[in-house]
Amino acid sequence: MAGEPQDDCLFCKIVAGTIPATIVRETDTTVAFRDINPQAPTHVLVIPKAHHRDAAALAAAAPELAADVLRETQAVADQEKLESYRIVFNTGSGAGQTVWHAHAHVLGGRGLEWPPG
Repeated sequence: MAGEPQDDCLFCKIVAGTIPATIVRETDTTVAFRDINPQAPTHVLVIPKAHHRDAAALAAAAPELAADVLRETQAVADQEKLESYRIVFNTGSGAGQTVWHAHAHVLGGRGLEWPPG
């Protein structure tokens, strides 16, 4: 069920505190932590505490929670002193989503030209 913790979800386990993560911010509805495989000098994931499969499911089921996630990306960027940064939501395996819990990547600290690569 959307919103309920999933036993097999890595990010639900981070929210529950059963898997360690380097937490940089936490609110009542979100957790932000450093990516274990950073793609930029600053690479922080911002996740809703409630489980939603991907960004599209989050936006459809809980738009206020999606807004919380986006607000927290700005708070992370401010805390990390990022003048510019990229926010990435990968939705679906073809787009690179590997953890099936909605999450925003906050990337910064180097030039991030488009397209990436």
